[in-house]
Amino acid sequence: MTLYFDVFNNELLSYCISPYRGGHNFKGHMIALKKFLLEKTKRGYTGVETILHSDQGPVYTSRAFLNAHKNYNIKRSMSRAGTPTDNPIIEALNGWIKDELYKDFGLYQSNDIYKTIEDFFYYFNNERLAYSKKYKTPVEYRIQLGFS
Repeated sequence: MTLYFDVFNNELLSYCISPYRGGHNFKGHMIALKKFLLEKTKRGYTGVETILHSDQGPVYTSRAFLNAHKNYNIKRSMSRAGTPTDNPIIEALNGWIKDELYKDFGLYQSNDIYKTIEDFFYYFNNERLAYSKKYKTPVEYRIQLGFS
């Protein structure tokens, strides 16, 4: 699973699930990227520099992936091969979210993985309070600070 989220308020924005180890589902990644870019545009962030943290997987290093977001003021930050510590915020949050999905939302036992993930996204963004955000949900925190 690949997750796209806004580190500003830890809001989950989009995802890609791949049946392949290593996440080589190019089409799925492009769909998730487009959803992320749509959200960036909807919030009025098009001109604001965004840092896209990723590893050096074949999807992220491809010319097509780079071209898909070239008009969105996005700077890429890639981990070096075999060093997830290059992007510790992303790695930690990614692992923590996946752990919560598996343990608290029963992803392994789910009959509909996509529905389970959508339910989790809603819960995480709209119901789950975060200590680091002054006991606000990610959406409440963003709106309270005046962002749409």
